[in-house]
Amino acid sequence: MDLPTPADLRERRNELELTQSELADRADVSQPLIARIEGGDVDPRLSTLRRIVSALAEAETGIVRAEDLMHSDVINVAPDDELSDAVRKMEEEAYSQLPVLQDGVPVGSISQGDLVHAEEGDRSEPVREFMSESFPTVSEDTTLDEVTSLLEHYKAVMVTDSGETVGILTEADIAGRLS
Repeated sequence: MDLPTPADLRERRNELELTQSELADRADVSQPLIARIEGGDVDPRLSTLRRIVSALAEAETGIVRAEDLMHSDVINVAPDDELSDAVRKMEEEAYSQLPVLQDGVPVGSISQGDLVHAEEGDRSEPVREFMSESFPTVSEDTTLDEVTSLLEHYKAVMVTDSGETVGILTEADIAGRLS
């Protein structure tokens, strides 16, 4: 396996029109470290070199991230909302499930399958009594590959920033991107 030389890294970064700061942000290292590596003043750890090479590869391929595909208008219910509210929103939006958010933070999900367990007279009961686990959460910079992997096991993925929901992704969003 041939490791890139400092000149190789600098040349590739310049070809991609990235500044040292931009590369440092993408690789989660400091700009002075990039400068020292490119100048040949320091030999980076293999893990650091991997992060830099991965960041360059992502920049080269135009990696799609969660923020590129997510819906920022997240239709949801709160744990204290009545089941009838969840049913109404699902019917209006033609959704089979909704995230349950408490002050913007994902705390569960409610689906048509969960509603099967509620008898007709239970529609005034709170969502919390019938909700399931929350959809998994990812950050806005999570790659499409990582999101797709999660969607193999879950119906949706919540996109959060500092714990607060900023978007949602479903298989339909991924299919729309690929078509």
